[in-house]
Order: sequence, then C-alpha cells, then structure tokens
Amino acid sequence: MDMMTLLIQAGVNGLVIGTMYALMAIGFTLVFGIMRVVNFAHGEFYMIGSFIAFFTYAQWQLPFVVTILAAVLLVGVVGALVEWALIRPLRGDELTGMIATLGISVVIQNTALMYFGASPRPMPDVISGLVRVGPAVFSWSRIFVIIAAALVIGAFWLFMQKSRTGRAMRAVAQDREAALIQGIDVEKIFPLAFGISVALAAVAGAMMAPVFSVSPFVGVTPMLKAFIVVILGGLGSIPGAVLGGLLLGMIESFGATLLGAMVADMLQLALVIAILLVRPSGLMGRKEA
Repeated sequence: MDMMTLLIQAGVNGLVIGTMYALMAIGFTLVFGIMRVVNFAHGEFYMIGSFIAFFTYAQWQLPFVVTILAAVLLVGVVGALVEWALIRPLRGDELTGMIATLGISVVIQNTALMYFGASPRPMPDVISGLVRVGPAVFSWSRIFVIIAAALVIGAFWLFMQKSRTGRAMRAVAQDREAALIQGIDVEKIFPLAFGISVALAAVAGAMMAPVFSVSPFVGVTPMLKAFIVVILGGLGSIPGAVLGGLLLGMIESFGATLLGAMVADMLQLALVIAILLVRPSGLMGRKEA
C-alpha cells in the first residue's frame, strides 16, 4: 500500500473518530456549561446507546433510523430522570455532583456487565459495500457515520441557535441569574439539558456500534477522549468541542497510521498541553471573569 493511500484512509478514519468524539464532547460540555457538573457517567450512556443499537438493529432487525430514534428517546428520558432524582439534590456542590456521576457510571457499567457479560459483540454494517476514493477503499458504513454525525451536529446547532429552548439553554449557560430574571425556568432547563447531553452520547454509541464491537466497557475510551476534547476546545464551548473532536480524531488516526497507537496518544496529550500553555481557556473557551 503506497503512502497516498495510507494518508487518504487515515483522513477518512480520522473523520469517523473525530465526529464521534465531537458528538460525545458536545454533550459533555453542554452539561458543564449549563450545570457546572462534570458528568463522569457520559461514557456509560454511550455504551447504552451501543447496546440499544445491538438489540434493535442486530437482534430485532429494525431499520437503523428506528435505532437512532430509540437511542435518543430512551436515553434522553432516562438522563432527565437521573438528573431529577440523583443530581438535582446535589446542585450547588460541584465536587459532590461529580462524585455522584462517578457512582452512576459504576452502577450502569456493572449492571451491563452482570446482564450482558464482558465479551465484545460484533454488529453488521448499516450499509454494505465499498466506496473507492482514488487508490483508497472504504466501507460505506464508515462514510455513513461521518454523514450521520455531521447531520446530528448540524441539527443540534440549529436547535441551540434558532429554537426558543436552545436560546434559553444558552442564556442559562451564560448567566443563570440573568436568565431567571428574564423568566426562564431553570428547573426545567437542567433535566432537559442533561437528557439532551446523554442522548447525544447514545447517538454516538449507536452509530459507532457497527464500526466497533459492543461491550459494557465500550464507553470508557470515548469518555476519556471527550474529556480531553472539552479541555482542548474550551470548557463550555460547543464550537470548541466540535473543533477539538475533529482535531483529536485526525491526530489519533494519522499518528496511529504513521507512528503507532502509543505515539498517537502521546501526541494528543502533548497537543493539549501545548495549547493550554498558550491558551489556558482552550481553543474557543471564554476566560473567567
């Protein structure tokens, strides 16, 4: 395989990984921006989305569109209930809230381990066949992930920018007290934001399930990478999460292809450190007043 083919394949794989990281990081930073809570259970909701895809698509053979809708609705509702029942009583104490999400993560992961076992479960491709880009050949399933993730990110951006609820969320993230004065019901915004956040993680898990395998531990790495992405892009910055996710995905793909997976991980961390030295608030983060 010549170098040009390797580079093209690395670029496409980087987009696949990067869009997944971006989806994860958008939800992660949405919760932090609005609630000031670091959700350590975010990866477990990704894992739930992947299992929803496994059962609805691979086992029950429902259309993949139904799988995505099921992941959004089921995980979104569960996330809103988790915020209402377990996180709301701890508001105002960021450290305790983070510990609570860590506990939720352990419970979800071990429950999945108990019922489904630790063995990875493969899934069939959403779209069969191959596509040729110059000398490189890719599966249509990976192209589907890139397009679908871009559509989800675009729909979320339109929701945040154009809808009344999205503007209310942005107002709460910018200044909670001012939002209250303007009549925004913050008590409704918090569970809604948490539900949307984990629904995005579930969509990422459902879309990546045919690309990777499904297991109770499948959300661990995306969660860690999402945390790196939001630091890189800027805590609370949704555009920064998208930019950081794509950048991290490209570095991981090109680094692993040319230098090896271990070196790629080192490059990612080195990039984060270098950027934070220059811009402590991240690529697109706001400086604290």
